Amino acid sequence: MLSGKRIREERKKHGYTQEELGKLLNVSKVSVCGYENGTRTPTLDVFRRLVDVLEITPDYALGNDVDVIYEAEEKYTTKLAKEDIAIINELKKHPKLYHKFCEDPKRLIDVINRKINL
Repeated sequence: MLSGKRIREERKKHGYTQEELGKLLNVSKVSVCGYENGTRTPTLDVFRRLVDVLEITPDYALGNDVDVIYEAEEKYTTKLAKEDIAIINELKKHPKLYHKFCEDPKRLIDVINRKINL
């Protein structure tokens, strides 16, 4: 999923308004706003132009920028967003809660969802 927060940050870093970026991408200001707010997804062609114009990698735009190696029965690599790692690091500051998450993550997420009514 496109990371709207990162798109907004990179747009501002380059000094573009939403309208200016839209013109560079051949889309409307409303479309750029939608990408940043997560309510719209660019076409593949627009996505390619977006990463070129903002000089970012597709992985970064998608929120996947940190390689993680997981070893179980097989070795494989995946990517996590910095925001995901921040959540994990914060969770590790609470060992009992972290242990509960490790035991049954889906169950604990369901409990949290019910408590905050998402």
